[in-house]
Amino acid sequence: MYCEKDLVEKARANDQLAFNTLFNQHWDSIYAVLLSRTADPNRAEELSIETFSKAFDRIAGFDQKRPFSNWLITIAKNHHIDQFRATKKVGVRPPLSEDLLHEISSDELSPEDHLIASQNLDFVLGQIRSLKKDYRKILKLRYFDDLSLKQIEKILDESSTTVRVKLFRAKKMLANKLDREWI
Repeated sequence: MYCEKDLVEKARANDQLAFNTLFNQHWDSIYAVLLSRTADPNRAEELSIETFSKAFDRIAGFDQKRPFSNWLITIAKNHHIDQFRATKKVGVRPPLSEDLLHEISSDELSPEDHLIASQNLDFVLGQIRSLKKDYRKILKLRYFDDLSLKQIEKILDESSTTVRVKLFRAKKMLANKLDREWI
């Protein structure tokens, strides 16, 4: 078994097994920190996955004189704060007019809205189809079939780590494709 320093060095060299081992070793503590801050298991899980992604993207800058777990917790806390600030900014809106409130509350879409929604959905589905089969499947199971991560683990017969990492990568690839195409 490797010591943590060795695992970090291997992860710096893009060793996927080292990444997975570090992920598994620190998942519970990062998830617990974020769960205590959000009180929402789904949000804590999402933020945890994003934390590991940020950490692994920045692992070359990790100072090995410091404990790896402290570095991860710092990233998790800062990421949570950044996300909180971003949602706080989005949440501040001027009051809506009565006409606009009525239009928003109406279940009926205008013909233009139907066309735009249909075109956007077709575009997104096309981008999903351009992903690798594994990523398409995990997105389908999670977001179209609305399955939990535990259910997906059983269906795919894969570990929780593998499912979380694949889901995160699929979402990141799809987001990148959508950003490139809509710019």
